[in-house]
Amino acid sequence: MNIEAPIGVFDSGVGGLTVAREIMQQIPNERIVYFGDTARVPYGSKSKETIIKYSKQIIRFLQNEGVKAIVIACNTASAFALEEMRREFDIPIIGVINSGARAASYTTKNGKVGIIGTEGTINSGMYNEVLKGINPKLEVVTKACPLFVPLVEEGFVDDPITTEVVKRYLEELKDKDIDTLILGCTHYPLLRETIAKVMGPGVQLVNPAYETALELKNLLLNKNLANKKETEERSKMYKFYVSDAAKKFERFADSILPFEIPKTKQISVDE
Repeated sequence: MNIEAPIGVFDSGVGGLTVAREIMQQIPNERIVYFGDTARVPYGSKSKETIIKYSKQIIRFLQNEGVKAIVIACNTASAFALEEMRREFDIPIIGVINSGARAASYTTKNGKVGIIGTEGTINSGMYNEVLKGINPKLEVVTKACPLFVPLVEEGFVDDPITTEVVKRYLEELKDKDIDTLILGCTHYPLLRETIAKVMGPGVQLVNPAYETALELKNLLLNKNLANKKETEERSKMYKFYVSDAAKKFERFADSILPFEIPKTKQISVDE
C-alpha cells in the first residue's frame, strides 16, 4: 500500500466535515478524499438495507480514488453498515461510534452517559451496545434529535430558533443526572456551544469526530501506513466530491474548515 495515498472520508452530507477537520488538525500530513452524499441526505431516517447499499457504492468510488483507509464519518452509517463493509472490503475501515463510546466511558464520573443522535443512530442501539460492552454498569440515556441536521445544513447554527429547538430536545436529559453527553451525529459538534449552554457546566460533551481522528492516527501508525512526507499545499492535499448541490457544500465547508477548499466536484455513485 502506498503510504502517500489519501484517506477516504464519507458522510451523508456536510456533517462529516467535522471529522475531516479533526483529521486535518491531528494528522496534517495525510491527504483526504471526501464524499458527501448530499443528494440522499439525511441518512438518519432511512432503513439499514438502504444505508448498506449507499455505503457500498461510496466505498467503491473511494477505492477507485486509490485511498489507503476509509473513515465512515456518519454515525448512522457506522451503526448500520460498518461491520458489513469490513467483511466485504479488503481495506482498513473505521467508524465514529466506537471511539466516541470509549471516550465517554473514560470521561464519566457517575456512570451516567447521555447520547443524542439521529433517529437511525439512536434506534440502532449501537452506542448502547458498545458502551455496555466496555462497562456493563454504565447507565445510558438516549434522545433522538432529528431537527439538528437540517438546522445545521441550512446554516442556522447561531440562531434563536436553533437554541429553542435544542432546549426542547434536551430538556428531559437534564433531569437524568448525566455527567457526560455524546454528540452522536457529526453535525452536532457545530452546535456544541449551544448544547453546552443548555446542558450546563456539569455535563462533559464528547465529540466523536475528534476521537475518531485519534483512532485513525493510531491505525495508520500500527499498520505502517502513516504518511511521513512533509505537508503539501492544502489545495493539493484534499479533494471534495458530492452527489448534489456542490456550490452550497462549498459555502458550508468554507465556513467551518480553516482554509478555502478546492472546487467541489458533483458526481453520481449509484450508476
